[in-house]
Amino acid sequence: MTTRREFLLGMAGTGGMLALDPRTVLASEAKLITRAIPSTGERLPVVGLGSSATFAQVARGEDITALRAVFKQMAELGGTVFDTAPAYGASEEVAGRIAQELGITKRLFWATKLNVAGWGGGSADPAAARKQLETSFRRSGKPVIDLVQVHNMGDVRTQLPILREYKEQGRVRYIGVTTTVESQYDDLVRLMRNQPLDFIGTDYAIDERHAEETILPLARDKGIAVLVYAPFGRTRLWQRVRGRKVSDWAREFDANSWAQFFLKYVASHPSVTAITPATSKPANMADNMGGAVGRLPDAAMRKRMIEHVEALR
Repeated sequence: MTTRREFLLGMAGTGGMLALDPRTVLASEAKLITRAIPSTGERLPVVGLGSSATFAQVARGEDITALRAVFKQMAELGGTVFDTAPAYGASEEVAGRIAQELGITKRLFWATKLNVAGWGGGSADPAAARKQLETSFRRSGKPVIDLVQVHNMGDVRTQLPILREYKEQGRVRYIGVTTTVESQYDDLVRLMRNQPLDFIGTDYAIDERHAEETILPLARDKGIAVLVYAPFGRTRLWQRVRGRKVSDWAREFDANSWAQFFLKYVASHPSVTAITPATSKPANMADNMGGAVGRLPDAAMRKRMIEHVEALR
């Protein structure tokens, strides 16, 4: 299984990897692409940072120097959106500590999750849910958390009303629900149709376009913001492009790396508010932020991108 790190190392060996100095990824005059949260009009940079996968792995270790560098890189390049969850092990706690040490807590759009019910359809204990929320406040260092979502549809009947309470109290600015589980997509759609939500979060990638069928059009129609997870198909897309350079025609929409190619496909859907790929490497963070500047592919180019990726075997 090819990881992004293995892919980049391989491309460096063939001389095909771009220099990822942030000054070359984002020109000083470049402006980040931003998207409005439908319920308020507040604008967010279209690319941010997630804290699952390799971020979570590093957060569990003793040396978190790389994660500090990732946050510093994102902040320097204008990124603000950070997505985490108590279920990601030490990620939420470590990220909160780093943000406070760097003095960037107030600048971050902090998105976390709530789920004490588990993902198997269990019932949530309201007291335990409130306790988890209070722990998230303490870890984040923020008196008001920007976004809390019910993680993977865990007992939304119990946990979503609790989030509404916190929003009414002014302690949480936005609320929503997430799922990256295929068996829960229909339940997510029903909830979007029947409940007032500020946000949803789901997986979406050029090789996993289920969200385009119903979820993203419905989000547009209902005025719901969308956080996208796993825009690289976790490791699937890195396996597809192993040993290959990004096509020259990708520069027509200012993509200079495969990461930017994949991110710009996702970002070009008008219903997508922000994308939060996880990384534990500052060079990858700089590369990802390059996906939030310049041109985005139009409909014809999106079709060409799909056909190109599907032809890679």
